[in-house]
Amino acid sequence: MGSKDEKRAALNQQLRQLRSVTNSTAVNKASIIMDASRYIEDLKERVDKLNEDVSSSQPPEETALPVVTVETLEKGFLISVFAEKNCPGLLVTILEAFEDLGMEVLDARVSCSDTFHLQAVSEKEGDTDNVDDQVVKQAVVEAVRNWSARSGQD
Repeated sequence: MGSKDEKRAALNQQLRQLRSVTNSTAVNKASIIMDASRYIEDLKERVDKLNEDVSSSQPPEETALPVVTVETLEKGFLISVFAEKNCPGLLVTILEAFEDLGMEVLDARVSCSDTFHLQAVSEKEGDTDNVDDQVVKQAVVEAVRNWSARSGQD
């Protein structure tokens, strides 16, 4: 008979804890359990709402275009392009943009395993006095946008 009393006392203790956690004012078991069920449903709705808020406040990764920076050097430019994911075909597109500007790549470091990172030193060829860091940056950014549109990354 002691075992039944212990089980009943343990169950009553658990019901009191459940009532406390769910802020229930109910006194009988069925009402406490119903209040707990409503409390759980409310929590689920709040979690769903928070997940929606988080996902709508952050742009999807696919739309994040690579970051482009250009620094002027004595006879050319240091161009850096970084993306948080690998971008197949982007290197060729950027090199074509350099060529279109009459730029020669003197040195380049490229990493495209998990991320895409290009660091290139280029020099103006021939009559390219009208090419400055802003022109180079705009050409590279445009090349990235064209690549993104062609590859469905936007």
